[in-house]
Amino acid sequence: MSATGLLLAWKDQLGFKPSTVKVASNNTPLISLAKIEQNAIQYIDSLKLSTAINRIDYRPRKGIAKVRFEDHFTELQINCYTGEIISAKTRTADLIEMIHDGSIVDYLLNFKTTPLKLIYSTIIGLGLLFISFSGFLLWLKPKQIKKNKRILSEQ
Repeated sequence: MSATGLLLAWKDQLGFKPSTVKVASNNTPLISLAKIEQNAIQYIDSLKLSTAINRIDYRPRKGIAKVRFEDHFTELQINCYTGEIISAKTRTADLIEMIHDGSIVDYLLNFKTTPLKLIYSTIIGLGLLFISFSGFLLWLKPKQIKKNKRILSEQ
């Protein structure tokens, strides 16, 4: 969990997330969201991947729409003026995040809910609390013993 947490903290610097491209408008109108969806599905179908879209992040000021898919970690960046596919990359950060929070097992087993993620997160969270608390006690106890010895030797 700590290793994947570090990777997530540094995901931009390590290039685990595709950077957003900016497109010049050239005073042309934006194409419809339906056309962006159609182009994304057509492109991803040509790669023989699942076409189920998870979300479309529409950024008209940048002239880009980012399309993410439900069953794989591909992200398409599509020009909002022409409909052209500008970039097709894997979102490694999403995979690392799923490993980090335990939802990767739910994903691999095709669960619609996340029971294993909840169990994993609960066990890890309680374990970290236990380790923190016991570590504090192990640090504190010798100090109390020394203090008690000092008090007893003074008497």
